[in-house]
Amino acid sequence: MKFNNFSNILNSLIEMERTNKCELFYFDESGFSQKSNLPYCWGPIGVQSLRPAHSHSKRLNVLGFLSRQGKLSFQTTEGRVTTDTVIDAFEHFINARKNDKPCFIILDNASFHRSAKFKQKLHEWLINDVLVCYLPPYSPELNIIEILWKKVKYEWLPCEAFKTFEDLSINIKNILNYYGEKFTITFA
Repeated sequence: MKFNNFSNILNSLIEMERTNKCELFYFDESGFSQKSNLPYCWGPIGVQSLRPAHSHSKRLNVLGFLSRQGKLSFQTTEGRVTTDTVIDAFEHFINARKNDKPCFIILDNASFHRSAKFKQKLHEWLINDVLVCYLPPYSPELNIIEILWKKVKYEWLPCEAFKTFEDLSINIKNILNYYGEKFTITFA
């Protein structure tokens, strides 16, 4: 599907969500490690702030569902993200739903979103009023959860979070647990 066509469909879904006719969530995965770039670091004036470089680090992967209203559901794993990991995140999200309205989930075309095993679940989820909608290729700007990942990585994570992997994990989970309260994004 072409970008403009999907953009029109997405605008219709946003309007349906605004008028309380459906739920609309955006799904994606993001990885965090101590190897991440630090975009800034505060320190005393005139004193260079040095941070150790981590050439090897474990990775915390976050799988998240985000709505324009600020609802966030997420799971973390230190393991590799696979089709099974994604299916587990979807199952957890669907089973936790307390809404009887249709739910649309927007996601990209990552290989584990397109695998035969994942596609086998689509009908089962549709029976539960959950419809998966794939973004056109190369259009991350239509997936608002990308904005969340950017905010976490480049604005909300403090420099101290990168000292140890445990500190990083705690800080990321803290940010995500308090999303909508201490940490917010307003979508127009």
